Amino acid sequence: MNDLAIALRQNGNRHLYEQIYDYIKLEIRKGKLRFGEKLPSTRSLAEFLQVSRSTVELAYEQLLSEGYVEARPYRGYFVCQVEGLFGLEEAGQMPGSAGPAAGAGGKADIDAYADLAARDSGGRWGNGGASAGYGAVFSAAVYDFSPNTIDMEAFPYATWAKITKNILVNANSEMFTYGLPKGDYELRETIAHYLHTSRGVNCSPEQVIVGAGNDYLLMLLEKILGRHVAIAMENPTYKKAYRIFESFAYRIIPVAMDSSGMSAEGLRESGAAAAYVMPSHQYPMGIVMPIGRRMELLKWAGEEEGRYLIEDDYDSEFRFKGKPVPSLQASDRLGKVIYIGTFSKSIAPAIRIGYMVLPAQLLKIYEEKCSFYSTTVSGIDQKILNEFIKEGYFERHLNRMRKIYREKHDLLLNELKGMEDQFGIMGENAGLHLLLRDKLGRGEDRLVRQAQEAGVKVYGLSEFGVGEIPPCWDGDMVILGYAALRREQIQEGMRLLKKAWKY
Repeated sequence: MNDLAIALRQNGNRHLYEQIYDYIKLEIRKGKLRFGEKLPSTRSLAEFLQVSRSTVELAYEQLLSEGYVEARPYRGYFVCQVEGLFGLEEAGQMPGSAGPAAGAGGKADIDAYADLAARDSGGRWGNGGASAGYGAVFSAAVYDFSPNTIDMEAFPYATWAKITKNILVNANSEMFTYGLPKGDYELRETIAHYLHTSRGVNCSPEQVIVGAGNDYLLMLLEKILGRHVAIAMENPTYKKAYRIFESFAYRIIPVAMDSSGMSAEGLRESGAAAAYVMPSHQYPMGIVMPIGRRMELLKWAGEEEGRYLIEDDYDSEFRFKGKPVPSLQASDRLGKVIYIGTFSKSIAPAIRIGYMVLPAQLLKIYEEKCSFYSTTVSGIDQKILNEFIKEGYFERHLNRMRKIYREKHDLLLNELKGMEDQFGIMGENAGLHLLLRDKLGRGEDRLVRQAQEAGVKVYGLSEFGVGEIPPCWDGDMVILGYAALRREQIQEGMRLLKKAWKY
């Protein structure tokens, strides 16, 4: 095909690669770039636009990660088929999900709707025992490659203490009352703005509900969706959510995943009324769900009243190449996505502040059935977090953590070099862990036991299964998390692992 006539703004407020990415994405969404059409080579487009080749490569990599294009070896980049995208895009803005402008003042939304740190210590990023809630319990290991912990050494303690002191000095009696059931309005405004700018989420502050942890927010969801709901879950998945849904007497239907995430065909056959998915970083497999599969799931949800997708966007901030993949909710035009997020992994588990964004029709049910519940987060903690985000400390902290985690990620990959004859390395987009598939058929249990005997804790994939794991993921697979380990600990832990696995 011919080169793309993209009008780049050299002095604009967006990077050149983002402008190229935005242009091509929009052309695909409009149908002007059609399924199977070949994009210009990176070299050709770079010369045509008079930019560096790496700029074009960054744009193409982002489109590739989001599923808009596919790379064919020795042939180039081609436009992917995006099932049902255009019809859903033209269906119109969902009621009550105005963008940031509509939610800026908030009064209109308030009038319209008037008529527990996010995960537990035994959850995905618990700071307590790393094996809590996951299968067998082993004796303490010297080097724990847990996928559930984060690096707390870089936490901005001085900044947090300064904000806390300033807020307490200026505190008034209102700060020590129960507060609004949904959470502090200013914090919800800040969260709505942050989600729109960073994740593409379309919501007003009235749609945001703040709660002390994912457990509390999912319990609210049970009141909203009702009891005995049939819910589909990816397999393998986040076991804590599985156990919470199980405690609701929900009928849980494990749906197999392929390389694009939850199978749309499997979801359709499940008979479920809701599906719990992690499209930006599937846990634990790390799959980034492409746009075509996302639109298939949205199409499924839109076919019947009462169907919803629960999007758990637990660590989308930590993507080390390109920019974060937009949320599933950003493509929702029918009010079918319930968006759940947390500050536990991006800041600290002890913050215990999570949030849920409800579509308009479910927000009305919340007002009727749940608005009498008191907020579960301290008003002081909400004020501190709001200040931390609004004054730019959060963004600076994220940038610092991305750098730290990227260095650890690259170090672990480097330590794994030369082991390709034993293991297939997967999950480079999995967030804060990698997956190793054993090629020698030694068995997951044996690999975990040998590591434990050497003083190293690794985690088997079977611990995350909710039923029989699909054959494409089953086998001898272990997980290595690296976030909480220091560089020298990663190196020494890998030395012991190589010895234990007789590499």
